[in-house]
Amino acid sequence: MRGRWAIWLVLALVVAGFTVRGVLSYLNGLPEGGDTAVYHGGAAALLHGFPLYDSDSLPFEPAYAQLPFTYAPFAALLFVPLVLFPPQVAWGLLNAFSVLCVVLVAYLVLRHLPRRPSWLSPAWGAVVLGLVLSATTPVWVTLEYGQVNALLMALVVVDLLVVCGATGRAGKFGGVLVGVAAATKLTPLIFVVHLLLTGRKADAARAAGTFVGLQGLMLLIAPHDTIRFWTHTVFDSSRIGPTDWTWNQSVGGAVRRLSEQASWSQPVAYAIAAVFAVGGLVLVRHYHRQGRPVSAMLVTAFLALLVSPVSWIHHWVWVVPLAVLLVAESGLGDRLAQVLLPITVAVFLLRPPSWTPGRNGDAPLTAGTFLVANFYLLFVVVIGAVLLVRQRRARVTLDPLVPVRT
Repeated sequence: MRGRWAIWLVLALVVAGFTVRGVLSYLNGLPEGGDTAVYHGGAAALLHGFPLYDSDSLPFEPAYAQLPFTYAPFAALLFVPLVLFPPQVAWGLLNAFSVLCVVLVAYLVLRHLPRRPSWLSPAWGAVVLGLVLSATTPVWVTLEYGQVNALLMALVVVDLLVVCGATGRAGKFGGVLVGVAAATKLTPLIFVVHLLLTGRKADAARAAGTFVGLQGLMLLIAPHDTIRFWTHTVFDSSRIGPTDWTWNQSVGGAVRRLSEQASWSQPVAYAIAAVFAVGGLVLVRHYHRQGRPVSAMLVTAFLALLVSPVSWIHHWVWVVPLAVLLVAESGLGDRLAQVLLPITVAVFLLRPPSWTPGRNGDAPLTAGTFLVANFYLLFVVVIGAVLLVRQRRARVTLDPLVPVRT
């Protein structure tokens, strides 16, 4: 009992620590949490009637975060509570909330595995694994920048693993949180397809309806911004940054680095991504039939990172539920998980994409620099190929290491 209280105390101290760090940064005028400052500025601009997308910075952004607002219009509305605090304090509070989201995701994953080791309690296991995995590069960069990735991941995980499977009134809201996440940042739209693939047509319809409805809401609140976003900004990748930078770990980023930003880069990337999508569809259906919702969800999440034109390394926070899954399956004796767990943690702790000498992917092209510059996406592609081979073999011979719903 004392051990459990100690674990919860550690979590409370970490959350409080991030909050205090934000307050101290504000009191000392430190330029912390640049992305939170942009969120803060976007919300303030919306409240005061200033346009979100007409320029490369916003009137209420501090001097250290003069950057364009790139999210969908609804994001500015979602970020309105941040305006109650100075940008640095908002950064500290968002980080504290992000850590809680990471722990929540770990907890829900452990709760919804078909089986797990008896020693791995969802409660204390989630706190320990969540805090440890917060040291991985995607989560840590999310916290340093004050990004919203952990929150969006939590919205999707809660929806897919809890709300969509609930009975009674709660189940009638299945898909709504996915729609909210997609209205904030477009990439989660792929989970509408996920819901269709897993037979949840009503939830998929609610997710799509929520997304469209929130666009309609923003059309009423901020018609100029909404029209400009959907007719111009969504197609303008220059506002996001150098998309050939090695921190963009998507198929599109890899093709741009190989082609030196050729005009045909993205269409070719979409064609390659379509091939990966076929494999992802097979795996999602396979895991769904086996009663493994976490595995099916992770396939879709990592497929989204591959096919999105831009997947910065801090978008890869989905390593958290992946590592939690691998811990549980390693404890059950799964040999593949036992091999993948230390490799996965090492890959996402060491940040290989940052090892290339060129900031924007302009290092001399060799087999070594190509491997390092595209490490995250190649890692996922290799794992996907291994899982497809394993799935095919399991169709011929029952794999005793694969949990089957009884």
